[in-house]
Amino acid sequence: LCRGGLAERLCRLQNRERSAISFWRHQCISDGKVPSDKSGVLIVKILEIFEECTIQVAICQQLAQSSATLSPEDAVINAEEPILKVLFTRETAAHLKSSPQDVIHIYPPWQKLLLQNADVPVIMNTYFSQKVLLSEHSEAREKTYGLKKMLIRKNIISLAQTFRLDDLDDKLHQESSDNQVPCAPQTHNKGDSKQHPPALSAVNDSLLEMVESQGAVGWREVQVRVVIQRVYCLPAREGYRSHTQGNKPLCATPITNSDPPNVRLCLLVQDAYGMFSEVQLQSLSSTDDIERYCQRWEGKSCCLAGMKILQRTTRGRALGLFSLIDSLWPPVVPVKVPGQSQESEMMTTNLPPPSFCYILTVQSGEIHVEVDEEEQISNLYQPPAVHGLKEILRISGRNERCSFWAQVLYQRLQSKHSVPIDQREMLLFVTDSTLQNVVHGIPKVVAVSVTASCVLSMEVIEALSADSQLVFFKDALWGNGRIICVERTVLLLQKPLLCSAAGADLSELTGPVRLDELDSTTQASSICALRGTVVGVNESTAFSWPTCNRCGNGKLELCPQDRELLYCNQCSEVVTTPVLKMQLEVFLSCPSRSQSTVKVKVWHEISMALFVLLTMLLFLQTYEVQSVLGKEVGLLSCYVHSITSHPNCVALEEIVLL
Repeated sequence: LCRGGLAERLCRLQNRERSAISFWRHQCISDGKVPSDKSGVLIVKILEIFEECTIQVAICQQLAQSSATLSPEDAVINAEEPILKVLFTRETAAHLKSSPQDVIHIYPPWQKLLLQNADVPVIMNTYFSQKVLLSEHSEAREKTYGLKKMLIRKNIISLAQTFRLDDLDDKLHQESSDNQVPCAPQTHNKGDSKQHPPALSAVNDSLLEMVESQGAVGWREVQVRVVIQRVYCLPAREGYRSHTQGNKPLCATPITNSDPPNVRLCLLVQDAYGMFSEVQLQSLSSTDDIERYCQRWEGKSCCLAGMKILQRTTRGRALGLFSLIDSLWPPVVPVKVPGQSQESEMMTTNLPPPSFCYILTVQSGEIHVEVDEEEQISNLYQPPAVHGLKEILRISGRNERCSFWAQVLYQRLQSKHSVPIDQREMLLFVTDSTLQNVVHGIPKVVAVSVTASCVLSMEVIEALSADSQLVFFKDALWGNGRIICVERTVLLLQKPLLCSAAGADLSELTGPVRLDELDSTTQASSICALRGTVVGVNESTAFSWPTCNRCGNGKLELCPQDRELLYCNQCSEVVTTPVLKMQLEVFLSCPSRSQSTVKVKVWHEISMALFVLLTMLLFLQTYEVQSVLGKEVGLLSCYVHSITSHPNCVALEEIVLL
């Protein structure tokens, strides 16, 4: 808040007001009696109670001072006494726990508001109020208050009615006995809930109106119509796990995990006024669900009911969520503007981006989401705008959402030993036709970092581990020269039915993939092509080990029955023809980095270029190391581990592309 500004002064005033109210109530409870000073005290008897816009409205009759000493049962209503409409805030109403026939003392500074076209005055500023209990019968009734579920009528006032808009839906303004909800939570029998579904009123089109009228407890008798802009999964909170029913569970991490999935299906929805909300639905049990829901639900209209507010978040507290919202702003079609007639031109430009968003979740036993899958795609829906990687790398903004279609060439798990394996990032090295056709200035392959919070389906994980795949990256984050898959990023093996290409070259690769050769611009944690001359061999690091020829397990044991054979625990079988893997470090002289020491870790079964050299070094004991020096090597596909300047050294590892 700006120092000395109106907002800061209002905040201080509210804090002093809350402190004064709390102190006054504490003093009344400590004294155990009604304050003796009756000057300026307004004494009323409640006749009727209802709720409107989270404010409790009590229709009361003012009592004379002589009636104040009587019990609520003995206080006779005089027809000549004026009728008042008393407003209580939610906090005051919860403190009073009042009901019809109760006598309330309202202490200054209460205020009376006289409306022009109304005969009943309105009493406001009723924070200093106290319910009178003067008889044993009243005290007994107060003790049994919690055992009763008193129904409070809720008057739902739409924004259209408030601003007197012309396209008014009359159904929203009808009050009926169905619009009553208990002021305390009820427990429903499962059998009863199926027989008696909650009655729903007419459909609204404003998320903010539902929040204001229904509050944080939940929407019980109303529903709101919205458009589903995005479907994705988020890691569920600790302790919230669902039971696995499918044979392909979703993983909250990019590592294959046999544990039950711990992710929740989420929707990013937008109403007719342009307001966004994130709806967190049930946990998923199958990996196929996310792609199915994306194809069936995105762009469709749906009705939300049985929701409750989980959190009201702001831009500063949820940068990832608002980066996705910003990619969908401004709306592609005119949206309604509160306070303006809908006959006037609705706005699409110069609209301020949303500064807050409500996180909604479902209530158990309520109607949740009703999607009309047969309906056409909404005009408000914004499909992901697909760009080529070349175009994305030239974006100058920070934390921009981007979608692209790319070929995955290589994947690598970040080996940070201090971080648990299920929380490590994974690097996917990708390319497309826009990068492969570039001559200079832009790399031919880029790294996409997949964080542990990005939910990958088992289908995607299995496909990437088997072969090179074309993957659709939806709503990845671009910023500071990196492409990152974070929360709310979705990876799909099929291109969505609805996407905007925006003139990008999305043709598939036809020829062999080319990598950038190692040079002065090469960075760590990248892949490159390497050629050079062998100038040294690190014999101390050379070793070999047997692996299973079926699953590749490198931790074989001696067979218990026959100590001369090897046994694989993963296959539970004897390995008769193991595959021998060999590792060796060689030093190369590269013309592109003549001033650097280039150290490469090579593998026997991978490297066809160094196959003869490794065989000579590891098997022929009489072969001199000097005989392999000066041999030409290349082109090798390598992963760059590190680049240091003191000493000037480049550490690489030979890899095999998918």
